Amino acid sequence: MAPVSKEKALKSIWLFSECSARELKSIASAADEVVVPTDRVLVEEGAIGRELYLIVSGTASVRRKGRLVATLKSGQHFGELALLDRRPRNATVTSSSEMTLLVLGQRQFNGLLETVPALSRKLLAAMAGRVREQDQKALH
Repeated sequence: MAPVSKEKALKSIWLFSECSARELKSIASAADEVVVPTDRVLVEEGAIGRELYLIVSGTASVRRKGRLVATLKSGQHFGELALLDRRPRNATVTSSSEMTLLVLGQRQFNGLLETVPALSRKLLAAMAGRVREQDQKALH
């Protein structure tokens, strides 16, 4: 099976689905591709975050205070909250299988926010979705 280009992988991730080919090329050149084994801690709750992770393939578990709160899969992302507010990570994310990730550091992420308007809009929508989800949980 032929490897998937970074641009194609990015296009499949909701956060980047509205980006133009030119924007995808900029994002792809800023991102590092990393393959990690099963059971690798990718981000640790309470640690300062400096990267955004985009899942190309594989799955990861998300835990808060040791409790499983979510499972992430191909096409999803994590780590953006710590990049946006520069506060400690609010969860630990561990690979549940071998994973291929695209990783954006703080500097690259900030540059993309300035040059790719669609990314800023998508991040705002993602944050609004998380707030609504928390509101629903608080009601129940």
